[in-house]
Amino acid sequence: MVDAVFAKTPKGADELIVKTGDLTPRMRWVLILIDGKRTISELRNMMPADDLLHTLGMLEEDGYIVLVDAEHPAPALAAKGTVIKKATSTEPPDILAFTPLPTTPDPTRLLHTRNFMANTLKTFIGMVGISSLLERIEKAKTQAELRALFHEWYHTIVTSRDGRREAEALRAKLLQII
Repeated sequence: MVDAVFAKTPKGADELIVKTGDLTPRMRWVLILIDGKRTISELRNMMPADDLLHTLGMLEEDGYIVLVDAEHPAPALAAKGTVIKKATSTEPPDILAFTPLPTTPDPTRLLHTRNFMANTLKTFIGMVGISSLLERIEKAKTQAELRALFHEWYHTIVTSRDGRREAEALRAKLLQII
């Protein structure tokens, strides 16, 4: 996935013109750099922040960008050279894809996930200002409830300097268990 290439969708191209205000400055900057040719590695060299995959995932989820299949390039790009009209035929996995939930609830996995989320927040952020998030993590009774807190957990982690450095590794570990 590190050498994946993204291209703007029509929604993404429109966002750069219309500026609805739905994107953070970081998301807008990444969207500007998406050209249908640059790999994630190249983007990382242009903007070396640890939350690049998260930002790309958010843009993809919101429909601003689409993953380009390197083996079967998308049909003709729009005149601007950055817009893909339709996703490729073989749908690649979402950059923030969760593993499938087990058919029967696994209390050990739930506890492990809950502890990981709470401990990483306490380690990288501390207790001040995150008590509400910690409470919701502790009260979560299912993996689905914890998944609903994933983006808030990640955003909170990347707000600290040390958390930002470790963000991608922590995100990858959490995605394996959540």
